[in-house]
Amino acid sequence: MDRRAKVELVEVLRERYVASEKQAKSRILDELVQITGYHRKYALRLLRKNMPPPTYEAHGRRRIYDDAVKEALIVLWEASDRICGKRLRAILPDLLRSLEKHGHLKLDIHVRELLLAVSAASIDRLLKNIRSKVNGRS
Repeated sequence: MDRRAKVELVEVLRERYVASEKQAKSRILDELVQITGYHRKYALRLLRKNMPPPTYEAHGRRRIYDDAVKEALIVLWEASDRICGKRLRAILPDLLRSLEKHGHLKLDIHVRELLLAVSAASIDRLLKNIRSKVNGRS
């Protein structure tokens, strides 16, 4: 089989390949490999050429701490002179009570409960972006 015939065959099979389901795609690929003698991976690349990338639905864990919690945490972090998450977690209840008492911070009950439940590692994760901006590591 000459090169031109192989190119035409790939173009015809590509149209079928794009419109097919997974099992049919496998059969089309097997057919192309058998007819042309191409290596399977090379044949797959030829068939997928110019195909749009697959779209995936983002899976993962549900976000617990929203932007309100993050903003309140930034205020608490700044008020504590930008200490690390482990130390901030230790003084968080007292600092939160003090800032609310003096009127510097007014929080929703749900946000307050989340702040009191947040771990030191989560504090560090939530403050990671703001820390890099403050330290000049954009």
